Amino acid sequence: MDWIADIVIGLVEGLTEFLPVSSTGHLVITRALLDLEEQIGFRQMIVVQGAAILAVCFEYRQRLWSTAITLTRDRHSRLFVLNLFLAFLPAAIAGLAFEDTIRSVLFAPIPVAIALVIGGVLILWAERRPHEERVTTLEQLRPADAFRVGLFQMLALFPGTSRSAATILGGLLTGLSRKTAAEFSFFVAIPVMLAATGYKLLDAREPLTLDEARSILISSVAAFVAALVAIRFLIRYVSQHSFAIFAWYRIVFGGLILLTWQMDWVQW
Repeated sequence: MDWIADIVIGLVEGLTEFLPVSSTGHLVITRALLDLEEQIGFRQMIVVQGAAILAVCFEYRQRLWSTAITLTRDRHSRLFVLNLFLAFLPAAIAGLAFEDTIRSVLFAPIPVAIALVIGGVLILWAERRPHEERVTTLEQLRPADAFRVGLFQMLALFPGTSRSAATILGGLLTGLSRKTAAEFSFFVAIPVMLAATGYKLLDAREPLTLDEARSILISSVAAFVAALVAIRFLIRYVSQHSFAIFAWYRIVFGGLILLTWQMDWVQW
């Protein structure tokens, strides 16, 4: 029943990629918990992330198309693209410099669990501090704001931190409203994740087997559909609620992993 594992991996990736709970961390833990390290390869883990990003492109296709066709004549379109580039740049540079080291050392359940707990505490702290919503729409976002969000996004290089959590946390501390911080996190994911997916696939150029291609296709479809649901849910949710529920989820989930490891109940 290999296809069930493929669907599980796709659903985990899609549901967690855009929520501030760490998709990479959940994938690492899911593979370890279900003993799928041999079955679910590194290339499949990469491609399903790209499939989740396509869900953003689909959900915001009108905004992206409008930006593309008005880029040469509309100031707001040029500013939007500039902001995406400035938010993308720090993570891209840091990723090229440290990605191999981080992957070899920190891609394991225990470091992920620690990052989940720390990230949850930081989100609670950001939510409970005085929060001035200076930027309530993407059109109000300044290049300096975008660059600061990009600096926070570098934290996402550590598995378990969560790219969306890092950008949303940076947005809250920069003065973005919750809805704007979430939306900007979605858009920044497009260049960041597509570039990361393409770069990592260059290191995995071995020919695909028929079984691997089938597994990747199943996981990708599941990730796309689940990501679309997660995006729509998050935008509706944060319009009326804080990110505290995600912070507590991170703390409890990470804490349970650490507890089971410390008590030797699960061999992580």
